[in-house]
Amino acid sequence: MATAPVGRDPGPDPGSSPSPVPVPSPPDLHAVPMVALNYRVRRRLGLYLNPRAAAAADWTALAEELGCEYLEIRRLEAQPDPTAALLEDWQCRCPGGATVGRLLDLLRRLDRHDVLLDLADSVEEDCKKYLQRKQEQADQPLQVPAVDSSMPKTSELMGITTRDDPYGNGTEMFDAFICYCQKDLQFVQEMIRELEQTEFKLKLCVFDRDVLPGTCVWSISGELIERRCRRMVVVISDDYLESKECDFQTKFALSLSPGARLKRLIPVKCKTMKNEFPSILRFITICDYTNPCTKKWFWMRLAKSLLLP
Repeated sequence: MATAPVGRDPGPDPGSSPSPVPVPSPPDLHAVPMVALNYRVRRRLGLYLNPRAAAAADWTALAEELGCEYLEIRRLEAQPDPTAALLEDWQCRCPGGATVGRLLDLLRRLDRHDVLLDLADSVEEDCKKYLQRKQEQADQPLQVPAVDSSMPKTSELMGITTRDDPYGNGTEMFDAFICYCQKDLQFVQEMIRELEQTEFKLKLCVFDRDVLPGTCVWSISGELIERRCRRMVVVISDDYLESKECDFQTKFALSLSPGARLKRLIPVKCKTMKNEFPSILRFITICDYTNPCTKKWFWMRLAKSLLLP
């Protein structure tokens, strides 16, 4: 009986069936937060749920399932798109429990199978895109290699943060530089907990934590603000107004070229102030931590500003 020559692939057996191609499993929608759903899906959902109809469950029925009380529902009635406002409110109240899977479960409970059938493909597509973006972010290295150069690097800029390569071969990058005074450090620690140690997974540059001692405050601040951080958060208080370091950092960020200003300087009012708000920041919209009416949305708004590309 003839045998195939050694080293040569005899090819597939004509009588054998091809190996099955593995099919990727669908995403677990109960692990996908509501932020994954884009405007198109939310608007389409509103077209179904906003009209008040006796024959089908509308947005008020969904609001009751989400635990909204009567006065909350009355407040949402005044919104032009109450369904969208309801979903935003849910995301703020229950950031960990507001998932796409939970929303779909509630729509099934309300017998809105028409909504599920129409939006199924769009919802799955949005969730896959969200998970893909998250995976790409997770795959990015924490340290971004610096461009090699034959020019010698100054020792001052070789290692300025705790994760910098001491020989200048890798520099630590951040989502935001936090400009603050020492008396507001407790608020900054809360910011670290809310933005770094939650689902937002942001990377903040906090001077007292991330910058190595023994470096020039002014030159290192400029390096971090202009080259290492995508955004800058300014923590505003009466004590901030007396800080020379904060004054320099704020004015330096505002003095950058128009292209660099796209880093977006974000003022955050952390305490009730006796003095006037800094005039150089009045033209920029702020996040107000002192306003009890908007405090529940504070961290979500700030995180979304920092997550913008």
